[in-house]
Amino acid sequence: MDRTPEASANLNRRRVLRSAALLGSAAATGAVGAVVGSSPASAGPAGFPNYQYLRNAFSGPMRYNPTGEYIFPCIISASDKVAGALGRFYLYYAPHENPGGICVAYSNSMAGPFTEYANNPIIDRFLPNGAVVSHVSSPHTIWDASARQFYLYFHGENFTTRVARSTNGLTFTNETPILSTRLVPGTSETSYARVFPHVLPGRNNRYVMLFMGVRTGRRIFYGWSPNGWDQWQFAPNPLINQPAGLSDIAAPHLLYRNNTTYCVYHGSDGRMHLTEVGNNFDRQTYLGVFHTPIASDNGRTAAPSFGTDAGVSYMFYEAGGRLNARIAIARAV
Repeated sequence: MDRTPEASANLNRRRVLRSAALLGSAAATGAVGAVVGSSPASAGPAGFPNYQYLRNAFSGPMRYNPTGEYIFPCIISASDKVAGALGRFYLYYAPHENPGGICVAYSNSMAGPFTEYANNPIIDRFLPNGAVVSHVSSPHTIWDASARQFYLYFHGENFTTRVARSTNGLTFTNETPILSTRLVPGTSETSYARVFPHVLPGRNNRYVMLFMGVRTGRRIFYGWSPNGWDQWQFAPNPLINQPAGLSDIAAPHLLYRNNTTYCVYHGSDGRMHLTEVGNNFDRQTYLGVFHTPIASDNGRTAAPSFGTDAGVSYMFYEAGGRLNARIAIARAV
């Protein structure tokens, strides 16, 4: 896998992600690879594994369910970071439609099912700084080892990305806006951000942010920070433009494999696609379709997050139409 569930600030994380690539998985906050012992015939673009639907993340009715849809899963290990964690893994997600609300569920197995946290939503549209927005959504959580804190990134409204911090992964404070359209000229929306530990030459950074920006269609933009919390800077031009035949691309995830760096994202055709961006973010080599919906996905798979459990790689993703999606789990084959 090239994507692991946790995004730690430690540079060892990059080695973990690259090892994960050998195990197979394009992760919640990494990349994909081939499962140990799997046949090369199962490999997708750049040798990433194919993922097969396993189950829905949730097996029963949800207590917090204001709109009947959930998006943007983010899987992260918790029990190695928090004493008394509710489970080995935390899964963050949210409704998109108003009022949204950042939620978390937990499980002792990445294969699920996941149990809803009793106090969801953990962040609602009434923000700690007194601001009130129409909705909050698209959670992405990392663990910063140097600060020993979880950082949770989310949007509300669609033109503002924010970050909050927590020591236990459940109670978040210090909500802070870090990205808006005024920081990326010519955009009308900046949202669906994910943050990864990744060093870019000459930027004095430890983290990068990939996000969707709307500028003549939806494209993938990026920024960088020395600590993942503040001092963010943003490139004025897209990291990835729409490949031929796609009007929009969104929800990027950074992947590592083959000693280089890739980005997986979903397109307006309902499929996930893969582009090599290079370790220095200095290329844009489109490699093709990364994942195609099956019948139960209702024509759309999006917003992947990856992790590995007991040597098995998993992909969490949105399945279904943009305003009628559920969270699904797939396993590398």
